[in-house]
This record gives sequence, C-alpha cells and structure tokens, in this order.
Amino acid sequence: MRVDPLSDLEFFVQLALAGSLAAAAREQGVAPSTVTKRLAGLELRLNVRLVNRTTRRMSLTDEGEAFLREGSRVLVDLKELEQRLAGATLSPRGLLRVNATLGFGREHIAPLVSQFSQRYPDVEVLLHLSDRPLNLIEQGFDVAVRIGELPDQRLTARKIANNERILCAAPAYLVRAGTPAKPADLQAHRCLMIRENDDTVGVWRLTHDGKQESVKLRSPLSTNDGAVALGWALEGQGVLMRSEWDAARYLRSGRLVRVLPEWSAPRADIMAVFPTKQHLSARTRAFVDHLVERFDDFVF
Repeated sequence: MRVDPLSDLEFFVQLALAGSLAAAAREQGVAPSTVTKRLAGLELRLNVRLVNRTTRRMSLTDEGEAFLREGSRVLVDLKELEQRLAGATLSPRGLLRVNATLGFGREHIAPLVSQFSQRYPDVEVLLHLSDRPLNLIEQGFDVAVRIGELPDQRLTARKIANNERILCAAPAYLVRAGTPAKPADLQAHRCLMIRENDDTVGVWRLTHDGKQESVKLRSPLSTNDGAVALGWALEGQGVLMRSEWDAARYLRSGRLVRVLPEWSAPRADIMAVFPTKQHLSARTRAFVDHLVERFDDFVF
C-alpha cells in the first residue's frame, strides 16, 4: 500500500479536532472501525502511540500533541505556499529570468525591462545578455528575445517586432567598387561576414518576385560580432547583410545605402520565446505582453 504522509497528517489533525473516534468518523462519513484502523496504521508506521483511547473518549499522548502541533504548522505552511503559487499565476510577482542577445538586448530590451520593473514592482527581473542564444529549458530562463527562426520546437514564440535583413554599404565603398546590379555581382565585391555558432556564413540567399538566388561570397573580413561588422561597413570596407534594427539609423542618415533593394533576404523578426503556454506564470505573461505593447508600430 502506498504511504501518503500528508494525507495521514490531515487525517490526524481532523481526528484531534473532532475530539473522539466516533465524532471523527461522523465528520468523515465513514464507519468508526475505519477511523480506528487508520489510526492504528499511522501509529504502526511512526512506531509511536499518538492517542490514548477508550470506547467513549480519547486523549493525545505527548507524541500525539507534538505531531498535532508540528503537523498543523506544516499544513498551514503548505496552504500558504499553494496560495502564493496560485497568486503568481494571477498577479505578477517573483523572479523573472530573461535572456537576450548583447546588441539588441542593450539597446532595446534593457530599457523595456526598466519600464517593466517600474510597472510591476513585485517582480524581480534578472536580465542576462549573451553573445549567442542560451538553452532556455536547460538553463532555467522564463523568456528570451530571439532574432530569426525559432531554434527549438519545444518552445513557444510570439512575434514582438518586424525586422528585415538588409544588404547595405557605405557610399564611399560603392563609389570605389561600383554598385551591384544583380546578386551574382556580389561575387566581385568585398562582403563582410558575421560568424555565427563558429561557422562563417559564406552564402547569401536572396529572393525577388518568387525567384531565389544563392550567392557564394568572397569574404576578406569576418567576425562573430555584429557591431564590429557594422563598423567595418561604415568605414567603407564592403557590403554587409545586417538586421534592420541595427542598420536603419545609418540608412536614414545616409552613412549607409541599400544594395540590391529589390532583392530580399530571409526575415529576422524579433520573437519572445518561452518554454510553454501551459501554466505560464503571470510575470512571464505580463512581460511578453509588455514587449508586444511597446514594440507595436515601432519603427527601428
């Protein structure tokens, strides 16, 4: 028979409050013999006598008094814990662990975390920025901000902002090297590569009017840091494929111009990613809603 200490504890507290075996049986809707048998089984398991009983009355032993006193405290603590956990699904509170990439995290997520903290003072936020995505499930993060495709099908994603990948270069470079007219022309240009997951992305895939072309590129400069690659492009070192969120300001200022603007690269939309929709805590739900709200109609 499976032992259930918590159920036994609840039974004993009810028995002690009832004051007699017969009263406990009536309250529980069972025969007195059932109560007697269960009490005997509990005492046998604990190897101690908890109750002195006669046919008409009972009294707790010293051990029974201790079991009642400490057991009642355990039940109260458990009830408070359950209420606190249930409340966490209704009202945002507790520790929220958030992961984001370094560049986008610093520029866009950190300010929103600050706003969220003011809005929900009962939530403690730990923002962890990394140069590459972390495993949410293995490393215990509640939510992460990702750019591009969902890396793990066990995760749930919600788009918080549109984001294109844009081919761009400094005007001085294009004056010097010429402006590509078609994707194949890129093979004759200096193309700046961003190294991801220790692999150099040496092929750009571009689409126009349903037609896709893959261009294998010559890359004199590559890096694992998008900010470094962007700096090289601004210095006129070559053509770069960079996310709209990072390049847009330089396109507006004219320090960079679009290359092959009629051709599009695979999208890199900004996603809020979390392990599951089921039993989602109120703090996680509130944070994702906060991101969606703040990025609504946002222009990079």
